[in-house]
Amino acid sequence: MQDRVVAITGASGALGRAVVAEAAERGARLALIDHAAARGTPRPTRIEIGGIDLAEPSEANRAVEAAVAHYGRLDALINIAGAFSFQTVAEGDTATWERLYRVNTLTALNASRAAIPHLTASGSGRIINIGALGALKAGAGMGPYAASKSGVHRLTETLAAELKGKVTVNAVLPSTIDTPANRRDMPKADFSSWVTPQELASVILFLASPEASAVTGALIPVSGRV
Repeated sequence: MQDRVVAITGASGALGRAVVAEAAERGARLALIDHAAARGTPRPTRIEIGGIDLAEPSEANRAVEAAVAHYGRLDALINIAGAFSFQTVAEGDTATWERLYRVNTLTALNASRAAIPHLTASGSGRIINIGALGALKAGAGMGPYAASKSGVHRLTETLAAELKGKVTVNAVLPSTIDTPANRRDMPKADFSSWVTPQELASVILFLASPEASAVTGALIPVSGRV
C-alpha cells in the first residue's frame, strides 16, 4: 500500500477509523470523505473532504475531484459510508427504506461512478464495498437494511463485470462488527464471536492492494474470530 492513493468514504465511523489507521500505517496516501465537516488541514499524505452528501451525484463528483486534485491520481476507493436501522415492515415507515437506500446504496454507486475514470487510469484500480451477511438472508426487522445492502452486492457484481480487466471490484460482507454502539445495543451478545474493525480492515486493505489483482466480483463473508 506504500504511496497508493486511497479514498475512504465514511472515514469518521468506527470501521472507517480502523481502515484509516491501518492504511496510514502501511504507507498509503489518504483522501478521507465524510458527511461530517473536515477538521484537519491538508497534508502531503492526508486530506479530509468533509460536508459531503454522497447520495447526491454532484457531491460525490466534487469529493473525488478534490482527492485527485490533491494527489494527481486515485488508486483505490473504499466505500464504507452507510447506516443501519432495525424496523419491521408492519410497524416501520417508507422513509426508513428510502433513507437506507440513499445512505447505503446510492453512496457506493455515486462514489464509484465518480472514481471510475481515475481508477481506470491507475492501472491497478480497486473498489471495495461494504455489504452485509445479513443481506444474504434477511431476518425479522432487517428489511430496509438488507434490501439496501443487497443493492450493494448487485452493484459490486455489475461493476466487476463492466470493469473487468481495468478495475477490480469486490465487497466484504461482515457479520456484527464489534463496535461500542453495537455492544451498547446488544449487551447480552457474545462479543468474542464478532469481527473487530481491525480484522475487517485487514481484509479490505488486502483487496485494495496490488496483490489482489486476481480477485474481482467477490462477495467475501467476514464473520468473526476463530
